Amino acid sequence: MTDPYRRISPMAQTYPASDIRKMFNLALDFPDAVTLTVGEPDFPTPEHIKAAGIRAIENDATKYVANAGLAALREAIAGKYSTRWNREIGVDNVMVTFGAMEALTLSLDTTVSPGQEVIIADPCFPNYLGQIHRLGAVAVPVPVREESGFKVRADDVRAAVTEKTAAIILNSPSNPLGSIIDREDLEQIADLADEFGFTVISDEVYDEIVFDDSTFTSIAEVRPGFDRFLVVGSFSKTYAMTGWRCGFVIAPAEFIPPMPLLQEGLTSSLPGFVQEAAIAAITGPQSVVGEMVQSYAERRDLIVDRLNAIDGISVLRPEATFYAFANVKDWGLTSWEVATQLLEKHDLATIPGSAFGPEGEGYLRLTFAVSPETIVEACRRLEAFAATR
Repeated sequence: MTDPYRRISPMAQTYPASDIRKMFNLALDFPDAVTLTVGEPDFPTPEHIKAAGIRAIENDATKYVANAGLAALREAIAGKYSTRWNREIGVDNVMVTFGAMEALTLSLDTTVSPGQEVIIADPCFPNYLGQIHRLGAVAVPVPVREESGFKVRADDVRAAVTEKTAAIILNSPSNPLGSIIDREDLEQIADLADEFGFTVISDEVYDEIVFDDSTFTSIAEVRPGFDRFLVVGSFSKTYAMTGWRCGFVIAPAEFIPPMPLLQEGLTSSLPGFVQEAAIAAITGPQSVVGEMVQSYAERRDLIVDRLNAIDGISVLRPEATFYAFANVKDWGLTSWEVATQLLEKHDLATIPGSAFGPEGEGYLRLTFAVSPETIVEACRRLEAFAATR
């Protein structure tokens, strides 16, 4: 009898599984669990954005559109970021994608070949590993530790660069760490990219969920003339549009032409009615974004204060995003053991830090994109667990 696995490619057989998804699936067996796992806003999509999408469907915007995206959406994205970065961005610098994950796919496909190396942070969003694996490239982790404020440092990046380095994936603001890379380090990483000839792929999907006491800098604005970057962006987190799947890439014009060709073989194009909703998001009232960020800031303060009052837990105050990366090493268990025991004994679903890489061991990622009441109840259950240690 033929081994069925001989019909499955080695890449597919060895694709790295996500412990985030594994924990999500485990939590399905605990319907009463309090959940601090989901990485998405708890707000509904704003009404004017939904209305624009509905109007577009009613107006039959349900046909194929250009692979690169509607010109009006690309113009709107270019206009927004030209102003934000104080840099000339045009339609030719923008590619519309099926969410940020496809934006990352296209960015890597455009800049990385099999056998080359891609530098990543450890901990990092684990989908980066799968994307690099899919290409037949090699992920090179750079440790990011609590004592450095969970920030990528340029000296550590320099130590990881080899003649095989094709790209680095930066994620600032960071999922799962809630940190922002300092401008000085970004400038030095840009210098390294010029010196060694690699590309900086910067995942900036949380660029607007930044709190008042912090400052975010994009790789695209570190210095005039730097042209070795691709910025991955998304409407999902900023406008509470995770299910709409609208992302984009902004890059120097030379990087963009291959992307529509690659997208034709993947998803063809993002539906026109979704893009019309995205235009409404980016050109409509931005007060909705500020209101959401203010709410996240209040919930950040609530969860940080509550967590730091629990024996065996400590957590840095996140600068951005809606994640707290809590240190639970004093409990003497692995992060997976902590997460599974919290779920099985206290009906509390969390994500083990080890899901984000070896440097995440001993931590839990907790989302605070939930109601204040949920945060208080989750911390009560953490206190109950702590009392057993």
